[in-house]
Amino acid sequence: MEEASPARLYCLLVGAVLVVAGISGFFYEASFKTGDSIRADDAFGIFAVNGWDNLLYLGIGAILLAAAGSAARPAALFVGVLYIVLCILGFIATSDDGIGFLAENDTLIDLVPVNNEDNVLHLILGVTGVIAWFASRPSPRAAAAT
Repeated sequence: MEEASPARLYCLLVGAVLVVAGISGFFYEASFKTGDSIRADDAFGIFAVNGWDNLLYLGIGAILLAAAGSAARPAALFVGVLYIVLCILGFIATSDDGIGFLAENDTLIDLVPVNNEDNVLHLILGVTGVIAWFASRPSPRAAAAT
């Protein structure tokens, strides 16, 4: 088990919140429709969600919780960079100048609905993940291997 670190705290806290968000999102919208028939509802009146979005939150949350024990630092970096990329794609999708199938018409890959509130959340999760990675020291095993 890794000692307490910002990356471990990030994995535990963000992982737990994402799992709860994924589960609660199914109470708002559980549809797995794709393309032009995507259905989305606003969770808590703010975040656009559907079944695919809920599964994404559950999966990433589970990965973070599993990594909190021994791989918190690389998991925080991976998820941080992933959310920064999702944020950028989300802002493109919510603009008038989508980039085709990948991000257009307020959806990512014609599966996951996004809005600007989602994009800001993804930016916060991404930046804090990268900060947690920088703020955590490498484990002694990783430092000895280099």
